[in-house]
Amino acid sequence: MTKVSLTADMQHFIKDYLESAKRPELIGTYLYYIEKKHQLQPVVFLKDKIVYRDVNEAEKLLETEGKLWRETEIKIGYTTSSVDDETKKIYICPFTGKVFGDNTNPNPQDAIYEWVSKCPENTERVGGLKVKRFFISEDPEVIKAYASKNKPKAPLIKVVFSSAINGKIYHSKEAVLDDFRANYLKKVTLQEVQSQSRYQIEESFMSFIQQQLTDDKIAAFVETLSEIPECLPYVEKWIGEVEEEE
Repeated sequence: MTKVSLTADMQHFIKDYLESAKRPELIGTYLYYIEKKHQLQPVVFLKDKIVYRDVNEAEKLLETEGKLWRETEIKIGYTTSSVDDETKKIYICPFTGKVFGDNTNPNPQDAIYEWVSKCPENTERVGGLKVKRFFISEDPEVIKAYASKNKPKAPLIKVVFSSAINGKIYHSKEAVLDDFRANYLKKVTLQEVQSQSRYQIEESFMSFIQQQLTDDKIAAFVETLSEIPECLPYVEKWIGEVEEEE
């Protein structure tokens, strides 16, 4: 059996964990050690209910799958736009660039529906009826482009980024990712990951966890802890519980 080597800092972390946990269990303590050793920072992608190793891994894999952002085009039109310095959310007609602001129209969502349903430049049809497709943005940089003082004399096409999660428009890919990190990821501990059934664990992360949860690795960890006086009472308790079960 390969002996586990615990640095002074790691011993300190484990002692603190054992003292602060209400009823520290062996597997929970071992997973805490693995989390610290490998500097894991698991996160749940709330939409798909999948746990990833960390934020970077979630972004990398979801971006590869096309689940984070899409490049698209918006039209900044020459029609009068209801946007000012107090506007926080806009509804955009993709055919003309006509915009309705949350603070300048009593019901901007109804207004955009009515506009696109009658828009002469809307040639898209579903079942013979005009589609009521429109964009939404809360990005200050996108909103600023529609302010009346910046209104172009002719329609202007601008490349922007659409969130694949909520469909909202952002001025840059980084802005989409900022929204993703802030609103669609939840930090969890490795112990929470292992003990729950609500979320699926991403395949490569699951493989990593399974590689760590082997009998020989756990036994080596327990043997090392038994040599630390402050940890010995917990080890004896765990061993006693195993013997009772047998």
